[in-house]
Amino acid sequence: MIIGIDGNEANIKKRVGVGRYAYELLRHIYKIQNPKSKIQNNNVKLKIYLKDKPLADLPKEIDNWKYKVIGPRKLWTQFGLPLNLWWEKITGKAPNVFFTPSHYAPRFCPCPRVISIMDLSYLHFPEMFRKQDLYQLKNWTAYSVRKAAKILTISKASMDDIIRYYKVLPEKIVVAYPALMTNIKYKINIKKIKEKYKIGGDYILSVSTIQPRKNYPRLIEAFSKLILDNQYKDLILVIVGKKGWMWEETVGAPKKFGVEDKVKFLDYVPDEDLPSLYKGAKCFVLVSLYEGFGIPALEAMSFGCPVVVSNISSLPEVVGDAGILVDPYNIGDITGGIKKAIKNKDKLIEKGYKQASKFSWEKTARKVLAVLEEVGGKNV
Repeated sequence: MIIGIDGNEANIKKRVGVGRYAYELLRHIYKIQNPKSKIQNNNVKLKIYLKDKPLADLPKEIDNWKYKVIGPRKLWTQFGLPLNLWWEKITGKAPNVFFTPSHYAPRFCPCPRVISIMDLSYLHFPEMFRKQDLYQLKNWTAYSVRKAAKILTISKASMDDIIRYYKVLPEKIVVAYPALMTNIKYKINIKKIKEKYKIGGDYILSVSTIQPRKNYPRLIEAFSKLILDNQYKDLILVIVGKKGWMWEETVGAPKKFGVEDKVKFLDYVPDEDLPSLYKGAKCFVLVSLYEGFGIPALEAMSFGCPVVVSNISSLPEVVGDAGILVDPYNIGDITGGIKKAIKNKDKLIEKGYKQASKFSWEKTARKVLAVLEEVGGKNV
């Protein structure tokens, strides 16, 4: 059996969100299929399709793991990839199943397709997306869902959304949770990392791409209320994340609420620096209006940082009873949640370690591989 995989999301240098998900899946599927693995299926070969040559940190080629670079880069999923797959079909070299670790399945595919859907935020909050992006997300996802033999998603909350919005039968969907960063070399050095990013004193941390559904203006307003309390007046708020879209309101919020000297935007931060940032924070806050999963909350717990998260979408799934849940629309609730997390820091850290240990990329990769083998096995 040949399993084809779109590896482009993993083949980028600055991986966040779906890029990190795709990268970790590839790495751990590779470990399972490596000849040294005791659980390897010798009848399965992996072919990873790319627009560009594989980066150095992607798994190396072996007998049952090969890369294929094809073009043209423009309209790759709609034109270049489908044409190549059909040619392979004619020549008897086509995969038995094709997996896309996103919701952009190839058009006119000659074999069964499996896709991944991270979340349906664009259906919950269409006004928070640019018209062009919204059109593409809605139409291409609808097409991919219709054509998919199976759909992978990253939380039960996202699964419920897919069933609700796309009228998909539950048995067509499989939940495969993300897990923590791996293959990252780091040393915890809080003092050095604070000096590097010019963070003076104690801080609250948030990590996420800056876009409307991340709810940063409300977090900044809640923070402005928090520091009115003498006990917390010296805290600063550190926000890590590159600018996504419609970021202007977030960047302007500190001035609006009179805390422009107390909020620090760090943009993108290398993965190896994040552990020290998490470890040094008084607490981590992610009060998104919607999350497909929320990996930063999981990372924070794993590095001994108490978490405050929204009480909606997937975040309660991620943190369980190890975090403080708040109403993301209620400023007072967010402020109170931060205070509660700081006061109960030791207890929350202990619970957080236990909660984070429940998630494993190996388990996720094995589940995904089982789905691909099941679908591909029907097309041998």
